[in-house]
Amino acid sequence: MIVVLRQIQLIYPDKWAELEAIDKKYNLVEGRLGFPPKKRYQLLSGNGEIQTLIVETQWPSMAVLESTYEKALADPEFQALQIGAIPIIKSTHWELYSVLP
Repeated sequence: MIVVLRQIQLIYPDKWAELEAIDKKYNLVEGRLGFPPKKRYQLLSGNGEIQTLIVETQWPSMAVLESTYEKALADPEFQALQIGAIPIIKSTHWELYSVLP
């Protein structure tokens, strides 16, 4: 079953440039670990804060998503990026969606 992981993040207002810099590093590490390409969206209008960032990835299955994140969470470089993102990202929550046929 194909799943879409959506991360909804609130970015501190003065941290967008830092987010871009750390995201370039994430792209390299996530690529090495087998993450699929991600799509990013910034809220322009709607029900939410203007500092909202949406990051979406599509996974071939829950099993692949889980095993890739298990590998990532054990990776020292990925762990360092997670710590480096703390002063940039105010909050994060995740949603999972199944893709309909």
